[in-house]
Amino acid sequence: MKLIRLKDVIGCTGLSRSTIYKYIDEGIFPKSVSLGDRAVAWVESEIQEWILERIAERDLQNEKG
Repeated sequence: MKLIRLKDVIGCTGLSRSTIYKYIDEGIFPKSVSLGDRAVAWVESEIQEWILERIAERDLQNEKG
């Protein structure tokens, strides 16, 4: 299991910092893991799974439309 920091999450998803935290608050993005007082990270496999879900949603839309 690998933990990745915010800049890597931004790089993988193309989302901004504010959008990531907005999506977390809305319950549609994986939650971060606290590493200490001021440090957080995300489980890389959870981020990859979230991206794959977006791709699957896109493909379903293409089949319907």
